[in-house]
Amino acid sequence: MSELIPIQTEHAPAAIGPYSQAVVVDGWVFCSGQIPIDPETGDLIQGDIKAQTEQVLMNLSSVLEKAGSSLRGVVKTTVFLSDIDDFGAMNEVYARHFHDHRPARAAVQVGALPKLCSVEIECIARLEK
Repeated sequence: MSELIPIQTEHAPAAIGPYSQAVVVDGWVFCSGQIPIDPETGDLIQGDIKAQTEQVLMNLSSVLEKAGSSLRGVVKTTVFLSDIDDFGAMNEVYARHFHDHRPARAAVQVGALPKLCSVEIECIARLEK
């Protein structure tokens, strides 16, 4: 059986429950959902969906980097929105971070997200190192 390697970086918010920021197994990185928390202060980013999405993707990038990957290695994301009307604005920031790389994606509206934030993103990526 393959070893599951938990990933933890101080450059992304610490897990707020019994889970890892990510787990690496068999050349794959499975990232837990990231919400818009500033890892230095532990505070939720206040602001519109663009500001929150920016922080989420910076957090996700930090976790991926610690694991040995990056946004370029992402093959699938799931975007959770508290309001689907924020999709367009979220998508602008998302596209800027992923550039011409276009992983598979699902986006859904949910009843509520942790800390009542507006966006959470999880992903699956390949190791690059």
